[in-house]
Amino acid sequence: MNGPIERFRRSPEGRFLAVFGKADKLLTSLWWSLIALRGVLPAIFAIAMGALVTAVQTHHSLTGSLATIGLVFVGMNSLSPVHGTVGSLLGAKAGAWLHDRLMESSVEPDGITHLERPDLADDLARAREFDQGLVAPPLEAALPYIASGFSDIAAAVAQAILLLTYHWWAGLLLAAAWGSTHILLKESAMWQVFEAEGVVNQRRHVEYAYRMTVDAPGAKEIRLFGLADWAVGRFTELRRKLTDVLYHERRLRQRPLGWSLLFIVAANAIVFGSLANDATHHHIALGALVKFAQASIGVALLAFGEFDWWFRGSARPIPAVLDLAEQMRTGGSLRSGSRPADGLPAHRITFEGVHFTYPTTGMKVLEGFDLTIPAGGSMAIVGPNGAGKTTLAKLLCHLYDPTAGVVRVDGIDLREFDRDSWRSRIAAVFQDYVRFELPLRDNVAPLGAPDTEIVKALERAGASDLASIDTILSRAYEGGTDLSGGQWQRVALARALCAVQLGAGVILLDEPTAQLDVRGEAEIFDRILQATRGLTTILISHRFSTVRHADLICVLEHGRVVELGSHDELMAIDGRYRTMFELQASRFYTEEVEATTPELSGGANR
Repeated sequence: MNGPIERFRRSPEGRFLAVFGKADKLLTSLWWSLIALRGVLPAIFAIAMGALVTAVQTHHSLTGSLATIGLVFVGMNSLSPVHGTVGSLLGAKAGAWLHDRLMESSVEPDGITHLERPDLADDLARAREFDQGLVAPPLEAALPYIASGFSDIAAAVAQAILLLTYHWWAGLLLAAAWGSTHILLKESAMWQVFEAEGVVNQRRHVEYAYRMTVDAPGAKEIRLFGLADWAVGRFTELRRKLTDVLYHERRLRQRPLGWSLLFIVAANAIVFGSLANDATHHHIALGALVKFAQASIGVALLAFGEFDWWFRGSARPIPAVLDLAEQMRTGGSLRSGSRPADGLPAHRITFEGVHFTYPTTGMKVLEGFDLTIPAGGSMAIVGPNGAGKTTLAKLLCHLYDPTAGVVRVDGIDLREFDRDSWRSRIAAVFQDYVRFELPLRDNVAPLGAPDTEIVKALERAGASDLASIDTILSRAYEGGTDLSGGQWQRVALARALCAVQLGAGVILLDEPTAQLDVRGEAEIFDRILQATRGLTTILISHRFSTVRHADLICVLEHGRVVELGSHDELMAIDGRYRTMFELQASRFYTEEVEATTPELSGGANR
């Protein structure tokens, strides 16, 4: 069955309303109860006003009518702020519930494929924009307005029902006239105008011109090349074009306005004309005239208004947030067993006939890849960009499953291990390591560790003099400090070394010192080798001055091992490794000579 109720339930608006009960059932019940109460009070007020007029005419007691009018008037005005507070609380809880779902859908899957899939990219972008309050108002701010809008609609419906006691057609006619504005004027709403394709494209140009003019990254060149007037002029011109596009779109969307006004004027003329005629010919009493006239005015609350923007704007991103969980759970799932990985690897890690194709791009990276990494030693992996070095690291960390083939640890398929048990055996530093805006202590050991272990890890990483372990690593906080790229890399290395001290048996370094100079990287790697002696160390780097210290060096090209051996062995066979090593060594030599010889660097002649 796919009737109107079912269609609404599946719509963004219906799914949005369903979130409230999941976030807090008690607050949701109170919120809807207040809508119903605020909806019925205006109709009661109209009835009481009619009764008061009748009482005056008939010389009956006014006490009951006046008391009812007073109580209803106080209720109509006092319930609004109470309802707003309830709405803010419910909005905060609903927003938190949705944010929790977004977080769970991102981190619950075992792997990371779901974060890279193109078919999920748009939904994930919309969900993240919702999370940041960019595509819709925060629910804490929106719910009070939405509550007022629903209350107005409920009040209009109640007064239309009251008009049925006058003539069956009167309430239906006015409700149809004012309600039609939600269809006729929907396209003319400003939020619809701003979402028009032409407006969106022009706004993108305007926003880029604005950022280019005022943001810090471009400030130096804007001034250095004398581009200030050009940048401001470009922004002004694009802004003017945006105004023209907005005006054009608004005019196109105003065409139904005339028909809407005609329908509303005609319906009100018929109803109020009928009331005037019946009153003139004494078909209805004065009290009834007041009651029905006030109800007729109240039906206007059904008209299209600001409520539509708040309600539809808040509901629009909700499906993206709610649907991500299942889609990501499917897209990022990995095979995971239950075997513990304690004490492994004891002998070796092997890649056997491994094929891997990135599901996001369809690009083949590894084809029939074979490699054995002895446990307890160090291996460096080198090769050109795109050779598959980082892919190997991700497969080893079980962030992906191979497309074909198997990764084994001491002869056991990696997928048979409990995922968390195996990952606890690995300490890794990737190129895009995390920078926590937290104290140095939490950056080194996010899950906690004795201060003695933290200090020891910092010393081994050459980072003991960066800051005290209680210092927050961001100047955005009082007493905090900022670090350079090289200093952050040392903190990331300290995090890995601390994990080793706490029991990890494999340390994986994927270009961990790219922002350090050659000497700094060599010093760090020597420190790591010393700190991890007897463990399995895997280094991915493009600097041959560092990788030469590893026990074994693996040269990758086109997803295959082309050379494997120690530095001396690979130099002796005069193959690909030696060619790359000597090319890089000659470049570093030239740079050092130029830096230390004024005549070559030009420094002595300036």
